[in-house]
Amino acid sequence: MTFEKLAVDPNSKARAGKITTDHGTIETPIFMPVGTRATVKGVHQRELKEEINPDIILGNTYHLYLRPGTDILEKAGGLHKFMNWDRNILTDSGGFQVYSLSANRKIKENGVKFKSHIDGSTHLFTPEGVMDIQRKIGADIIMAFDECTPYPCDYRYAKRSMHMTHRWLDRCVKRINETDPLYGHNQTLFPIVQGSTYKDLREQSAEYIANVGAEGNAIGGLSVGEPDDEMYAMTEHVNSILPEDKPRYLMGVGTPVNLLENIALGVDMFDCVMPTRNARNGMLFTANGFINIKNKKWEDNFSAIDENAYTWVDTAYSKAYLRHLFSVKELLGLQIASIHNLGFYLWLMREARQKIIDGTFRTWKEQMVKNMNTRL
Repeated sequence: MTFEKLAVDPNSKARAGKITTDHGTIETPIFMPVGTRATVKGVHQRELKEEINPDIILGNTYHLYLRPGTDILEKAGGLHKFMNWDRNILTDSGGFQVYSLSANRKIKENGVKFKSHIDGSTHLFTPEGVMDIQRKIGADIIMAFDECTPYPCDYRYAKRSMHMTHRWLDRCVKRINETDPLYGHNQTLFPIVQGSTYKDLREQSAEYIANVGAEGNAIGGLSVGEPDDEMYAMTEHVNSILPEDKPRYLMGVGTPVNLLENIALGVDMFDCVMPTRNARNGMLFTANGFINIKNKKWEDNFSAIDENAYTWVDTAYSKAYLRHLFSVKELLGLQIASIHNLGFYLWLMREARQKIIDGTFRTWKEQMVKNMNTRL
């Protein structure tokens, strides 16, 4: 994998760049739609490619390990072939999902023993095992196994967890170095900065991760309930330490405003379930604000869903029709809203990229943040 920094906004730390892997080019900044179980919810791969058009999507190691299982994925020739996706894929390590299973897991130095949320069966994730699973999944970018701390988090716990994450990283690197990719394309390992919201821990972790010399780096353990200001403060501090010539991935973030503010701090890559999850609940993101399409005010509004037309659904259907679909619980409503929100997120990334190249990002970003905080 290679990364080329093409432009930096003169009034912020926002960067426009280009990542190149064996599955093609990723133009940054980029938002990665989340395909948890080998699918982006509510969206066909054809619509995903032709309408939303992301350079990369995300898969989930924990969920893919449980279903369909690594044996099926290996027989299929990897996740790309299994789900008919010929562009880039990133897989997380399952650390966040293990974190969310707090009542059903035990964390020890060797790894994490947990019970499946599906059938209660017991499993063990170790750094070595997670690397082997991601080899079998076959993603282009794979994440080191880490522990995601909760918020708020006791300082002593956060410190112990951070050091264990670093030891686990060393084991991940060793395992990757002694194994080979399975499907004819290279895989790149990203380590993850942890340390909760403690500046000194984040600094230690960022320095440790930077010294690994990986081809890209991630920031984890944020967007877990902390105020936005703390997220931004931690991101800014970590980015001041992570190498500028490597892509930076802020995991699990976030709202459109979160994305723009973190781009301004030097983040290149994002993922979040928010655009599709909120879509299924009737929330639409737009450049002028957000819409709850379930509100009665849209019942007889026959204007297009969004005149900006990020995807074909925005002008093919009216707000009144989409509200009707939600009212009668038709699945088509969830699909239309999901395509719209993902289309908007990818449009936002492309606009941000162009504004960075033009040198006008900061002014544009400040206006967009005001607009997108408006309830329509």
